[in-house]
Amino acid sequence: MSEKETKQAEAEVKAEATTVEAPVVSEAQANPEKFLKEFDWHNYEEGIEQVADTKLEEFEKLVSENFVDTLDDEVVEGEVIHITDRDAIIDINAKSEGVISLNEFRYNPDLKVGDKVEVLIDVREDATGQLVLSHRKARVIKAWDRVNNAHDTGEIVNGFVKCRTKGGMIVDVFGIEAFLPGSQIDVKPIRDYDQYVNKTMEFKVVKINHEFKNIVVSHKALIEADIEEQKKEIISQLEKGQVLEGIVKNITSYGVFIDLGGVDGLVHITDLSWSRINHPNEIVELDQKLNVVILDFDENKSRIQLGLKQLSKHPWEALGEDVKVGDKVKGKVVVIADYGAFVEVEEGVEGLVHVSEMSWSTHLRSAQDFVSVGDEIEAQILTLDREDRKMSLGIKQLAPDPWTDITSKYPVGSKHTGIVRNFTNFGVFVELEEGIDGLIYISDLSWTKKIKHPSEFCNVGDKLDVVVLELDVQGRKLSLGHKQTTDNPWDKYEKEFALGTSHTIAITEMVDKGATIEFNDDITAFVPQRHLEKEDGSKLKKGEEAEFKIIEFNKEFKRVVASHTAVFREEEAKIVKQAVKKAEAAAAEAKPTLGDANDALQALKDKMDGKK
Repeated sequence: MSEKETKQAEAEVKAEATTVEAPVVSEAQANPEKFLKEFDWHNYEEGIEQVADTKLEEFEKLVSENFVDTLDDEVVEGEVIHITDRDAIIDINAKSEGVISLNEFRYNPDLKVGDKVEVLIDVREDATGQLVLSHRKARVIKAWDRVNNAHDTGEIVNGFVKCRTKGGMIVDVFGIEAFLPGSQIDVKPIRDYDQYVNKTMEFKVVKINHEFKNIVVSHKALIEADIEEQKKEIISQLEKGQVLEGIVKNITSYGVFIDLGGVDGLVHITDLSWSRINHPNEIVELDQKLNVVILDFDENKSRIQLGLKQLSKHPWEALGEDVKVGDKVKGKVVVIADYGAFVEVEEGVEGLVHVSEMSWSTHLRSAQDFVSVGDEIEAQILTLDREDRKMSLGIKQLAPDPWTDITSKYPVGSKHTGIVRNFTNFGVFVELEEGIDGLIYISDLSWTKKIKHPSEFCNVGDKLDVVVLELDVQGRKLSLGHKQTTDNPWDKYEKEFALGTSHTIAITEMVDKGATIEFNDDITAFVPQRHLEKEDGSKLKKGEEAEFKIIEFNKEFKRVVASHTAVFREEEAKIVKQAVKKAEAAAAEAKPTLGDANDALQALKDKMDGKK
């Protein structure tokens, strides 16, 4: 330092030393009463020095500007400043550092000092005076914010498929578990859910339930958006007869749904094959690629009818020209109806065997009595219409017509045994052999029984002895009789129960106009009311035995009438005749007067008339 500078400094020191400052008067000295009244005795006792209010206000301002508010449940960003074996120390610019367990960072094994992380204050101060922070809760809060935002904006999010669950999958989205329904995985039905587990996929948040904290996501929605554009393009180019490649999407009992690249079409079961099939899975299988032809669609082209068999030549067109009427063919029974059976003679070529062409019998039965579905049979072509693609077949034509030599096999009067096949109100159809049926009229079933319906006499399947009564070769009709196989018992009864013959028997039954008596299983006679009178004037009763005289016998109508009264009336007539003869003899000897003779005759006559 120069001499000049040294002298100047010494002068300044002297000046300061000689300056007398004015005494400072404190507030306590200026106003002692107020000071004592407002003095903080608590701080004095605790050894805390009093700080001016302005200093406190300044300090609080600095704190509010530089440190986070630890009372708010807000997610804040912190910096990892230290990592121990168990915890991570996080600086969030608060009055103290925070602590987070390393378990919350298991998803991030590369965590290091200096990393920025989102945290939520879980406990403001623990026993050591440090903040307890939560990274997991902060992630959840932030994740919900991001999920809500994605739902509102339609943003596409990435999710990790964790596992399967009932009806769908569990997906991790921003650390939150969301539900992916099975129907929202893809536009096509999913049969193997496990193929999606442990995969990261794109999703769209389609539903949020804030009350139950449920999230529903969809992968299908993203695909549909792309497919919709493809669908519009495909639909705009559709034309009938157009051939497209598709994939079998679904198989039902009535047809197959084909995915044409975003547009579905239906191949009805009848358009799958020229042959008859029972179920579409006989022709196609799921996920199979195949070509189909567009048959038709509606105005909006939303319903598309497709065909598969139309891509191949119709079997009728491939049917050989050498096939003609009269040829014998072999085939399989594919359908049976009441009126006949359809037989597939070649793939897609069917012929109908009508039930009338299955047997020579004129008595028609169900087609199921002759064939079953799946039977391999041989038949003869009866008609063939290539234009209308129709063919009729016959089975009976392969066997000789039994009516060819009918006159020699079943001449009139010949006896045979047949089987009861059917009833009508007027008779019974009896089959003598396959193709030969005859009718027994109800009147030709029995000589003696009065039959109202054939079922009273026999059952279907019974064997009956018959006699051929009539034969119509041209009309293919046989008239048969059963009663003619035995002698007519009424020929014998005509003599046994001739007019005037007497028989002793009991009354069987009382009826409205008289009574009936049964002489045997075949003969039941009727006794009129007036012919039940006995000699003493009383009437016969049920079960009472008496003598009866046959007063009517009709073999044709099988009618027999008997009388008990006629028995004693005839005796009286005999007595009268005898009395007349005696009277005449006595008259001849004694020559009585004519008046006496008349009186005797009148008395006998009155007695015969029942007068007293």
